[in-house]
Amino acid sequence: MKRLYFNPLTRKRLRRFRSMRRAWWSLWILSALYILSLGAELICNNRPLYLRFEDRHYFPFLRFYPENTFTGSGRMTRPNYKQIANTPEFHANPDNRVVFAPIPHGPNETIDPDSLDIPDTVSVIMAPMPRVATLSVDADGIVQREVAADAFFELDRASPVGLALDDLFTVPSNIAIGLEQRFANRTAQPLITSEITLSDDPDGMRVDLSLPSYTPRDRVPALIRITLRETLPPDRTRSVLTFHRDQDEPEDRSNLWQRMEPGQRERMRADVRRRFEASVGSNTFVIDGIRHRVDYDKEEVRWPYRPIRGHWMGIDGAGRDVLARVIYGMRTSMTFGLLLVGVSVMLGIVIGAIQGYFGGRFDLLAQRSIEIWSAIPFLYVMILLGSLFGRSFGLLLFCYGLFNWIGISYYMRAEFLRLRRRPFVEAARGLGLTHRALIFRHILPNAMVPVVTFTPFALVGAINALAALDFLGFGLPPPTASWGELIQQAQQYGWVWWLIFYPGLALFVVMLLGVFIGEGARNAFDPVPYQKLQ
Repeated sequence: MKRLYFNPLTRKRLRRFRSMRRAWWSLWILSALYILSLGAELICNNRPLYLRFEDRHYFPFLRFYPENTFTGSGRMTRPNYKQIANTPEFHANPDNRVVFAPIPHGPNETIDPDSLDIPDTVSVIMAPMPRVATLSVDADGIVQREVAADAFFELDRASPVGLALDDLFTVPSNIAIGLEQRFANRTAQPLITSEITLSDDPDGMRVDLSLPSYTPRDRVPALIRITLRETLPPDRTRSVLTFHRDQDEPEDRSNLWQRMEPGQRERMRADVRRRFEASVGSNTFVIDGIRHRVDYDKEEVRWPYRPIRGHWMGIDGAGRDVLARVIYGMRTSMTFGLLLVGVSVMLGIVIGAIQGYFGGRFDLLAQRSIEIWSAIPFLYVMILLGSLFGRSFGLLLFCYGLFNWIGISYYMRAEFLRLRRRPFVEAARGLGLTHRALIFRHILPNAMVPVVTFTPFALVGAINALAALDFLGFGLPPPTASWGELIQQAQQYGWVWWLIFYPGLALFVVMLLGVFIGEGARNAFDPVPYQKLQ
């Protein structure tokens, strides 16, 4: 068996690459991730890896078995193995067994909502509602109009209208100055004074007073509005009471449940029991003199759904497991990138080598043709061909490969123009070697430095391009698992953070590893390990 032999220069470059641990480990990590994604059916799949049924052995992840095989229903459709494994007939035979993948969800499987482990609880959200009132006063400080102000003052009369502000509370100096500015028709900024006590009792109601901004007008205003907003105690914040089904006492960390009257508790229990079965509207409770808005929230299963146990990266808008789609998307992205880079490198090498080797008018004509070809908008070509032939992996690879070779051809052309007049090439030509031998046996091995250093960055660009096309809707056809398609869903549902975080993280990690590998390859082939700008 013939051993693989590397010349001394290649071995030196490999040693230099291995010495850069970041690039070396990035190569191993990226390779391991891709190899694992190639066996995605063994990692995440809704079809069993192994099934024993009625003393017969099946391997559904490798082979299709119709439903009739297991149920005798006569239907030749794909069976639901999870339902079959939960039937009494399956458990009746103790020899029957099923082995699923570690992640028992396929990339295109719609999750059964009843299988989600969701706590059967109702959360009662109690938000304190501070009282708000307004007083409209004239230039003499007399209240002419009021809205909901009777709850702020203890008066012998029904309304504070007709009373002076000084008779109601001590007017802060900045509020008095602000009123003077507004009645003088001068520009004034918004003004807020916090925690003013409306009575001589230190424990009396405290409010925030505010005046709106004011701009000069043609006529002096007759009235200025002062807003009073109740200041709540620091311990009165938003509280959540959690009721479990068949339990009358909630989980309460704020001790608000103990402050409620017995009648209020019974009313809340009745609302909670109704909320377990149907929707319940908001209502208002007054506890210790403070109004609370009460909302009843029960978590419902709607797609997309947050990460929970068994679905660690959440569920997308079609009810599919995001982790499974991220793993399968890794395989799709890496396979597309490697195939595209392989095709582009081969085309770029051949075309650039021929240009640089022959040169002259042929090179000039070919270069002008390439420049015209590169000016054609790729996205328009992709849209046109997609509308004619439909979106597919092969079509996308073909369309992108038509344009992606141009960059590497420029590098190869320059290298061949530089090397074709070297003495070793002239000597080989003098020995009568053919053009093919000169190009591929003598010049090309010495012109591969740009190819090797360019390839990792081209792979990163191809993966990024696929994600961008899927995000725009011009990439792979549904329901193909794709990182770009998951991120596109995140744009539709702005609150669904897991649809952008996990696919974006996967894309970031793969591209970062590719950049590290490219950096290491460039440094390994660089004859000057350290460069300094003088």
